[in-house]
Amino acid sequence: MNETTQLSLLRERFYRREHRSVPAAREFVRAAAVDWGFGARLDDVVLCVSELATNALVHGVPPGRGYLVRLRLENAGWGLSVEVHDSGDGEPAVREPAGESGRGLLLVDALADRWGVRERSPGKVVWCAFSKPRSGDAQCIRASSVEVCQ
Repeated sequence: MNETTQLSLLRERFYRREHRSVPAAREFVRAAAVDWGFGARLDDVVLCVSELATNALVHGVPPGRGYLVRLRLENAGWGLSVEVHDSGDGEPAVREPAGESGRGLLLVDALADRWGVRERSPGKVVWCAFSKPRSGDAQCIRASSVEVCQ
């Protein structure tokens, strides 16, 4: 008997406002990214989710609430989008780091192919997107205005 494994194109998980939710979100995303064949971008995806989940936890989730991590496989399996939904106000933006904080969106900006913020009621969705390298494509790392390809 032939069986075809069907991968879900959407995965999501809700997390309560607690510090252990960030490592749990990383593991959730790691498992989905591996299932979907994003091994070459795995570290980038996981680090960005860690930063976005931390931002949601620290700045976007009022006491008694939580945040949602949603992953979507796109472009016939060649793209992965990550969304972090929270109920806080304000609009995240890349800023100059201040002391020990403020580097999260700088990292997301450097590692993700695209990222942005959109409104929801209540709160916002901070998202980032990644393309899977096609075989034979150069692996490129972008940091600010410098791009290094191997």
